[in-house]
Amino acid sequence: MKHIDKNRTATILDNAQGKIVAVIGDVMLDRYFWGSVNRISPEAPVPVIDVESETFHLGGAANVAKNLRSLGLEPLLCGIIGDDNSGAMFRQIAESSGINTTGLFVDSGRPTTVKTRIIGNNQQIARIDREVRTPLSNIGLELIKNSLSNQKNLAGVILEDYNKGTLTTELIEDIITFCNDKDIPVFVDPKSDNFFAYKKVTCFKPNRKEAQQALGYEFDTIENIKSAGTKLLELLHCDSVLITLGSAGMMLFESDGTISSVPTKARHISDVSGAGDTAIAVIAATFAGGADIKEAATLSNNAAGLVCEKPGIVTITKEELIESIGSL
Repeated sequence: MKHIDKNRTATILDNAQGKIVAVIGDVMLDRYFWGSVNRISPEAPVPVIDVESETFHLGGAANVAKNLRSLGLEPLLCGIIGDDNSGAMFRQIAESSGINTTGLFVDSGRPTTVKTRIIGNNQQIARIDREVRTPLSNIGLELIKNSLSNQKNLAGVILEDYNKGTLTTELIEDIITFCNDKDIPVFVDPKSDNFFAYKKVTCFKPNRKEAQQALGYEFDTIENIKSAGTKLLELLHCDSVLITLGSAGMMLFESDGTISSVPTKARHISDVSGAGDTAIAVIAATFAGGADIKEAATLSNNAAGLVCEKPGIVTITKEELIESIGSL
């Protein structure tokens, strides 16, 4: 993979400051119960959590937007929330974080997606989800499309799919067509339902599990991974495919036939939640700052590793990313 130093990283991130990137996809509110575990319940063989605090955070596509904001960019967030207390809290947190929420569609027919995580002794014990997955309505589709078309000077668009209904096939096709017509880079974090709908984008970033399920075979050898990336390039007609491989790093496939391995370094993993959100945000942010796709992938891989060292869903800052580059 291409070498990158602190000076180059700082230049890229400086160039990205204030750039507008739209994040379109499934937004959610992350609720955390933090506590300690000192005993096992007499009612069942499960740990008893003594709750010490409760926190709320932006999740899903909103966490991508928050990562962009933390890096100094100006995110435009587009998605669906419910007409409920969780939706009101979500909007308040987003706006107080400096995120533009004009692309949020309020749907009174569904609840705001909420993921509740229970953390004991800094480890996740359980997760409780409240959600529905009905597709985005035509009214919501038009609101999101208008939010995008009304925004001037877009430096990129991220499509963040969690299979919750925001990214319908029609919306995906309309957004990609709009962006291609205006030469706006598009970065995709896919899920299974619309996996092959994301054609002609700048970077398509599935993880190992998603790509295996879509293509129907295990990535048990390097040759299988290379075959998968090449096949996805062929099927999707995109500029690049970046397959994330967990502790094995990433593998980047470019339309000119170049294949690059993006290794990772050994880390103490506390929580992998949100690592994919950070990765796609850093790719889009650094690309907006003038990085090529190899540089963007290298910085993305490093940033994802950094957030895995911390419990809960956290964001990466410009300073943290620059400081982490010494050993790359």
